[in-house]
Amino acid sequence: MAPRTTRPVGTPTRGTTNPNRLRRMDRWIAAVHGPALRRSPEPPLAVDLGYGAAPWTAVELLARLRTAEPRTRLYGIEIEPARVEAARPYEHEGLSFLHGGFEVPVPGEVALIRAANVLRQYDEEQVAAVWARLCGRLAPGGLLVEGTCDEIGRRHVWVALDRRGPRTVTFATRLGSLERPSDLAERLPKALIHRNVPGEPVHAFLRDFDRAWAAAAPYASLGARQRWIRSVRELAADWPLTDGPRRWRQGEVTVRWEALAPRS
Repeated sequence: MAPRTTRPVGTPTRGTTNPNRLRRMDRWIAAVHGPALRRSPEPPLAVDLGYGAAPWTAVELLARLRTAEPRTRLYGIEIEPARVEAARPYEHEGLSFLHGGFEVPVPGEVALIRAANVLRQYDEEQVAAVWARLCGRLAPGGLLVEGTCDEIGRRHVWVALDRRGPRTVTFATRLGSLERPSDLAERLPKALIHRNVPGEPVHAFLRDFDRAWAAAAPYASLGARQRWIRSVRELAADWPLTDGPRRWRQGEVTVRWEALAPRS
């Protein structure tokens, strides 16, 4: 268990939340991390860190994780005591709410920590330390998912980390809302959002994605999904993607972290 502190580590977020806002991230976690959850000898423990002013995202995350592993338990953690008290009526078997922050005050090691829209208000220089602290709470094979989405969950970008550090970056969108892939740049997580400038890998990736999207314009007559899949196939020739058509059909693409990591 993490050492107790006199006060939670971190600062309050705005608390903005909506039902189903994080469904794309939830479904990706359940699909990609589900096998690891099922291999756990004990009921796996998950954390929704900074769930906001209402507990919808924690309730929904547990429900989606239990489609992959029914034994999963989840703690929603908030740094604002009033938000914790407001969430108490939603507690049920396997779901509890706690007052806390980046120290993650739960017993034992954690199979999953999701921190969505939490680090946007922090400085870029603070991200590595927060990542390290959270990854230090992970069990072997555990996953930290940290990223950002818009208010109604149409566009997401998140980083997946294990105990060694960042492994992948995932871009996910409702394809009908997309004019071009670089529209997702406004949802880059804090570690990357200020790096979307010439000379940085993430800028080059989004530039190449836009070019592939433009080249795939003839596929638009078959629908946005087919245009996206064609664009991602083209992208795979030059970028180390870690997923395949099954995930691409969901409006996702996942890239190895080292290909997009900031140069400095």
